[in-house]
Amino acid sequence: MIMDQSAAKKEIERLSKMIEEHNRRYYQLDQPTISDKEYDELFKRLVHLEKQFPELKTPDSPTQRVGVKSEGPAPPIQHTVKMYSLDNTYSFAELEEWHKRVLKGLSNPKPEYVVELKIDGVSAALTYEKGILVVGATRGDGLRGENITHNVKTIADVPLYLKKIDGQELPALLDVRGEVYMELKDFEALNQEKGKRGEVLFANPRNAASGSVKLLDSRITAQRKLRYFVHSLGVAQGKYKYKTHFEFLESAKRYGFRVDPHRRICQSFPEVVHFCKEYAPKRSTIPYEVDGVVVKVNSFLEQGELGVTLKSPRWAVAYKFPAKQATTIVQDILVQVGRTGVLTPVAELEPVECAGVTISRSTLHNFDEIKRLGIKKGDRVLLQRAGDVIPKIVRVVEASKDQKDFKVPSRCPECGGKVARLKEEDVAYRCINPSCPRQLERRLVHFASRTAMDIEGLGEAAVNQLLTKKLIKDLADIYSLKKEDLLHLELFADKKADNLLSAIRESKKRPLSRFLYALGIINIGEKASSLLAQKFMSLDQIMKANFEDFKKIYEIGDVMAQSVETFFSQGSTQKLIEKFKKAGVNMMEPKTSTPGKLSGKKFVFTGELKGLARPEASQLVKRLGADVLDSVSPKIDFVVAGDNPGSKYKKALELKIKILDQEQFEEMIG
Repeated sequence: MIMDQSAAKKEIERLSKMIEEHNRRYYQLDQPTISDKEYDELFKRLVHLEKQFPELKTPDSPTQRVGVKSEGPAPPIQHTVKMYSLDNTYSFAELEEWHKRVLKGLSNPKPEYVVELKIDGVSAALTYEKGILVVGATRGDGLRGENITHNVKTIADVPLYLKKIDGQELPALLDVRGEVYMELKDFEALNQEKGKRGEVLFANPRNAASGSVKLLDSRITAQRKLRYFVHSLGVAQGKYKYKTHFEFLESAKRYGFRVDPHRRICQSFPEVVHFCKEYAPKRSTIPYEVDGVVVKVNSFLEQGELGVTLKSPRWAVAYKFPAKQATTIVQDILVQVGRTGVLTPVAELEPVECAGVTISRSTLHNFDEIKRLGIKKGDRVLLQRAGDVIPKIVRVVEASKDQKDFKVPSRCPECGGKVARLKEEDVAYRCINPSCPRQLERRLVHFASRTAMDIEGLGEAAVNQLLTKKLIKDLADIYSLKKEDLLHLELFADKKADNLLSAIRESKKRPLSRFLYALGIINIGEKASSLLAQKFMSLDQIMKANFEDFKKIYEIGDVMAQSVETFFSQGSTQKLIEKFKKAGVNMMEPKTSTPGKLSGKKFVFTGELKGLARPEASQLVKRLGADVLDSVSPKIDFVVAGDNPGSKYKKALELKIKILDQEQFEEMIG
C-alpha cells in the first residue's frame, strides 16, 4: 500500500513517540515492555519512512541517535553562562570549613543542602530551544567548549526533545549541565573488543567517555553506550522560575533527563557528613565510577547571595572519597626547572596501577618535602592519588640500604647556573641565571598562552624549535621574527608562517592587564594583573610606583607588592620593556569612549548575566568611573539583576534602589 505524505507524517510522529518512550523505559527506568526484536522492527519502520519522505525527518527524530561522520571539528561554543569547576575537600574537617564559610556568607543560619554522588565523567552542557535539543558542548575553559552536538544526540539518556510538565509551557531556552560517563560493564566490554583488535586500551571509564564524546565520527560514539546525568541548571528562560536546586532536579527528571537517584536533601551539616560516610563504602556497588559527593546550597536565592569566585561557586563543593593506594619503587629523583626558575624534584617510579591509572611519576613539590619524607633513590614508597587525580607519595615503606641521601643541587640541571633561595624562609630553590634556556622556554609558552597574549600557533613545539635555532633570546624577540626565519623550521610552511606572524601582530593590541600576566611576574596571576592595570592604566605608571603604592590596592598584599616592585626594579626587566615598546606592544589599559560617565556611582551585581561574567561586568563599570560593592545599602545607586537574583535584589526593592535588568545595564554602559 502506497502512503501519502499526510499519513506518513502521522505514522512518523507515532513511531517517534513510541521509540522514545521505549528508550526511556529501557535506559532510565530499567523496565522494558517490549523485546529487542520488537524495538528493532519499530526502528526499521521509522528509518524506512524517513527515507521515503526525507522532508519529514526532524532534528529530534530517534534516528538521529545513529550518528554521522563530520567533515572536521566544529567551531567552539560560547556557553550561555560560565561552567565553573568545583573546589575539592578531602576530609570532613575541610568540608566543615566550607560549611562555616557558607554560614558566614548567608543571613540564614540553617541553610538546606542537596547532596549527590559525584560521577567521574566528562562535563557537558545541553541547550534546548522551545524544548528541542540544539547544542551539546564540553566544558572547555568554562567560557567556551567544544561543539559535540552530533555525539550527544547518540546518547540514549539525552532527550532530543523535552516533555511538558503538568501543562506548563516549556522554557524558551533551557541550558542544563551534567556528566557524560560510561558504566563499568560497558567499559570492560569496550576494552575487551579493543584488545581483540590489538588496539591501545582505555585507562579508565572517564578516559573512554572523554575520547568517545569528542570523536568526529558519531557513528562510533553511538556504539560506545555512553550515559548522561543532569546535575545542574545553567539557564532557564520562561514563565516558570525554580526556587531550589532540588526542585530543578525533580523538573529535569519529568522533562526526560536522568538525575542522580541517590540525591538527598539535608537539613543540617551532620546529615551531609552522614551521607558521605554512608556512600564511601558503597561506591564499589554502584555500576559506574563515583569519586565523591557534591554538596550544594539548595536555595537559588542563597546561591546568588554567596556568589562565585573566578573559578568556583561558593555555594557548592565536592567531598572526595579517600584515595586508593599502591606501593612502588623510586627509580630516580629528577629535577625540573620552571618558567620562574623554581627547581621542582620529581620521582621517577616503577610503573604501578593505582585507581585505574598507570603511574610512573610523582612530583615531590620541593626539597623540604624530600627531607620530610626521608626519600631517596631505591626506596619502596606508598603512593596515592589524592582525590583520585594527583599522584602523591605518602611515606617510605621500605628504605634502600645501598643508596645515599638526596642532596639539593648547587647548579641548575639545565644550564649549570647557580642555585639559591631568594629568601631564607622561602622553600623554593631557583636557578638565578636569567639566560637559562629552560626558563625561557616555559616563559615563552606562558607568554603566548590563550589567557596571556593569545598567540595561536606558538606552542611548545614551535618555541622549542625557535630556541634551538637561536632565533629568540628573550620574550620581546617574538616581535622581531620574520617569515624567512619561520620557513627554516620543520613545523612551518608558507600559510602556517603567515598565520603565526598575523597572530603575533594581533597580540600587540592586547590590554595592559593581559601583557602584565604574560610577563610571568612571580606571585602575580590574572586577577592581580587586572587590578594593577585598572589602578595605574599604563605600564609607565606601574614602573614609577613602589611597594607602598601597590599595597594600597585592595587584594594586593605584601608578597605580591614586593614581587611587582622587585620585578620592575631590575635592569634586565627595564631593557626588556624598552624592546617591547620599540616593537609597538600596547602598554595601556583601554578606556571607553565616554570615560567617567558613571563617576562616583556605586553598583551591586546579583544573579547571572547572559554572556557576561560578573568580573567582566564589574570591570566595565569601573572603567567608567563607578565603584562595585558587595552588599546593598542606602548608599548604592544601582543594583544590576540577572537571572536568579539573590537576597540583594529583595533588599534593593525594600530600600527602593534603582534596579537594572541586563538590557538596561548594557544600554547604560554603551
